[in-house]
Amino acid sequence: MHLKRWLTGIIGLPILIYLVGFAPRWLFHGFLCGAAVVGFLEFTRMAAPSMPAVLKAIALAPILLLFWASSTGSYFLLLALLSLTSVSPLVFHLFADATHRSEAMEHTSRITFGFVYACLPLAMLVFIDRYPAGNVWIFFLLAVVFASDTGAFYFGRLLGRRRLHPSVSPGKTWEGAVGGLFCSLIPVYVFQSFFHVGKVSVFFLALVLSAVGQIGDLAESLMKRSFGIKDSGSILPGHGGLLDRIDGLIFAIPVLYAYLTWVSP
Repeated sequence: MHLKRWLTGIIGLPILIYLVGFAPRWLFHGFLCGAAVVGFLEFTRMAAPSMPAVLKAIALAPILLLFWASSTGSYFLLLALLSLTSVSPLVFHLFADATHRSEAMEHTSRITFGFVYACLPLAMLVFIDRYPAGNVWIFFLLAVVFASDTGAFYFGRLLGRRRLHPSVSPGKTWEGAVGGLFCSLIPVYVFQSFFHVGKVSVFFLALVLSAVGQIGDLAESLMKRSFGIKDSGSILPGHGGLLDRIDGLIFAIPVLYAYLTWVSP
């Protein structure tokens, strides 16, 4: 398992660097759209395994439109897409066979949450990419979250004694969490020359990104535990599903987006 994690990372890292830093932006945005679709389908398989396949297919249309609107700057469509995502399952159950009609509200709520949880944060990466030096900020985000994950894992294995949240994730420790916070500061030194903001501000941002990323990891564990499954999927050898790999990013992306919107000049 450990070897598979490293092999997946070694193979995926150059692809990710190319997409974020050098690929045509439509290709990077398309990659994010594909990741959102995979994440949404993983979530619906966990949360509503009996959901009709045609309903899942209908729910994909707003996701595609979300990334088209984000990539082209058609931001006025975003609230309409969220509303469309919420009402489309009800419309489906209104006219479809009555077999699953008792599950109409369950399907509606879980599709809506899956859209917000698995898709909106990745769409925010498109917004960040359109920001000046946006791809550098995305590299910074990825470096901080991945450094935090790696630090938490190895500090926890080497020094972990006190359980962080045993009822949700028995393997995580306070020592690992602190190690993750420490390691999240390393990318600040690497990226500091790229940013025209104060060093204290970026150090604080890295710590917050690490903290919310670790909370996102715990939240994903809670979600899987409530659904009675171990992994969200199997698309990434050694990691499980896509949501298992990006759970921290899902929580960290909105923080960076808020920082760039409200704090950074």
